[in-house]
Amino acid sequence: MALWGGRFKGEASVQFKKFNDSLPVDYRMAVQDIVGSIAWAGAIHSVGVIDADEHTRLVVALNELKASVEADPQQILLSDAEDIHSWVEIKLIEATGDLGKKLHTGRSRNDQVATDLKLWCKETGGELLLALVNLQQAMMELAEREKDTVLPGYTHLQRAQPITFGHWCLAYVEMFNRDIGRLKDAIYRLDTSPLGSGALAGTAYPIDRNLLASNLGFRTATLNSLDAVSDRDHVIELLSTASISMMHMSRFAEDLIFYNSGEAGFVEMSDLVSSGSSLMPQKKNPDACELIRGKSGRVVGSLAAMLVTMKGLPLAYNKDMQEDKEGLFDALDTWHEVMEMAVLVADGLKVNRSRTLAAAQQGYSNATELADYLVAKDIPFREAHHIVGEAVLAAIDAGHALEDFTLAKLQEFSEKIENDVYQYLSIESCLEKRMAIGGTSKVQVQKALNEIQGENTTLSAQVIGAPGKVQIQHALKQVKQRLNAQKAAAMSVRRARMSDVDSIFSLTSFWAEKGEILLRTRDNIIHDIQNFVVAELEGKVVGCASLYIYQTGLAEIRSVVIAQSAQRQGQGQALVQYLLEFAHQMELHQIIVLTYIPQYFTNLGFNVIEKNSLAENIIEDSEPSPHKDPEDEVAMEYIVDRSGAVQQK
Repeated sequence: MALWGGRFKGEASVQFKKFNDSLPVDYRMAVQDIVGSIAWAGAIHSVGVIDADEHTRLVVALNELKASVEADPQQILLSDAEDIHSWVEIKLIEATGDLGKKLHTGRSRNDQVATDLKLWCKETGGELLLALVNLQQAMMELAEREKDTVLPGYTHLQRAQPITFGHWCLAYVEMFNRDIGRLKDAIYRLDTSPLGSGALAGTAYPIDRNLLASNLGFRTATLNSLDAVSDRDHVIELLSTASISMMHMSRFAEDLIFYNSGEAGFVEMSDLVSSGSSLMPQKKNPDACELIRGKSGRVVGSLAAMLVTMKGLPLAYNKDMQEDKEGLFDALDTWHEVMEMAVLVADGLKVNRSRTLAAAQQGYSNATELADYLVAKDIPFREAHHIVGEAVLAAIDAGHALEDFTLAKLQEFSEKIENDVYQYLSIESCLEKRMAIGGTSKVQVQKALNEIQGENTTLSAQVIGAPGKVQIQHALKQVKQRLNAQKAAAMSVRRARMSDVDSIFSLTSFWAEKGEILLRTRDNIIHDIQNFVVAELEGKVVGCASLYIYQTGLAEIRSVVIAQSAQRQGQGQALVQYLLEFAHQMELHQIIVLTYIPQYFTNLGFNVIEKNSLAENIIEDSEPSPHKDPEDEVAMEYIVDRSGAVQQK
């Protein structure tokens, strides 16, 4: 049954119905449509359109329908309903009779579909954010694994200067970090509720749209009904973010395809992500990377299609906009699948270190070092560049490397060249000279990655004091700190609000009764609410933690608890990491914790300290639990240096 049939005398043709219906695509928004309908039932109840009993019956029926859809979403496709909104309304009428027909009062399919799509985008955006962070983590782990591996760097696909494989990995960490920033921005902008905008002019009922938006989990309501029902910027932004990220993924794949080629032989793909030839048994093809590269065009195509669809549409809603979902769903599905596949590629990658080293030693990648050497001998760079060019030409003619020339031969190109030149021409020298922020110094990459892993990697005073090396150390540590903060954000950790007080009180009281933490009164939580952070799952607060500041530079992490139903999912770690990033922003120096589970905090980078080293007021604030042995309580600390990078003692 169509929702708009009263105006028409005849039935639509079967051909038109097939052309017009969107259920085969928008059925994926069934849960969002039901959630929006539950919120709308509350809104029209608040203005007297339905009474309390009717509201209860509608909500019960909608929740039952939601559970049914979650158990079997494919059931929707058996219907001949026009779209997901029609299907939900038909099912509701079947369950509640004429009452189901009241639900659409004051609402249009225009604001309904806009709301459904934004809810779907918010949920999917969170999943994509976590997938991006997981991909960053995989690249960090690969960087740690190959931090000492020498790799030839390229410009114009010609060997240029030597780098490390870890440095190559960290380049993609940076790219994916920008993708995360774009995705978070897009999610923030789309987080406004169109519900209550009607078809185009707004609803005629005095509904509190901001309260309605809050009930749906949006940060606010949209401000213009015309724009609200016709806005698809969020679709375009998500497609743009996906396209840029897929471009990065394609570059990642292309690099590895080249590195995997017989001509390079730098890496070997895992059997898990490779295939063979039906004719040539010796072949092992990098199909996963080729598909990653190929699928980027598919995602970019969806962006182009959406831009062209929207470019000429007048306000407000037009049926053209029904074309928004198929390309969006496919593009975001593809992006998500590609990121998961890239993690599998990175995890299983085997690097041929001897081959990469040999390649880096060829191609005269140390020519720039010879030029810099001559500059240090008071030869202007342009003249040094010319001298080295002649030396390279001679080396090519002789068929050997620059460092294979005798000193006498090198002095034919410049009398300023002396015996010390050879130490500048080694691969190690080429790498270690790159000590500025963003460089590829092997020693500093080693030190930074070891600190990321929480290892004790104190180097000699000579290395630590070297010019520029502390800067690269800080930069690489900040990459990890930023990654931790992004993980926390991806796991829906946020600053607490006054509306969270009851949830925090319930959580802390439960664990205080079990003796795991100290009891916090409700008034105390209200007073300290600005110091709390919470973790959410499906819109429900499932964890909390607080940062209590004692004095300038010193704070304590307290009340880290997670609901029993949400444990072992990473929320506790995310809460602590969020607070550590907050401590960095607050320019704190020492973060302490008093705990009965020191191993948990050791894994997060804390170190054990003597409890009696803490000030008396800190010990007094931390009364021993009546359920625990006071001797089992351990004091631990986390140090944040003045640059904002985290360090462990």
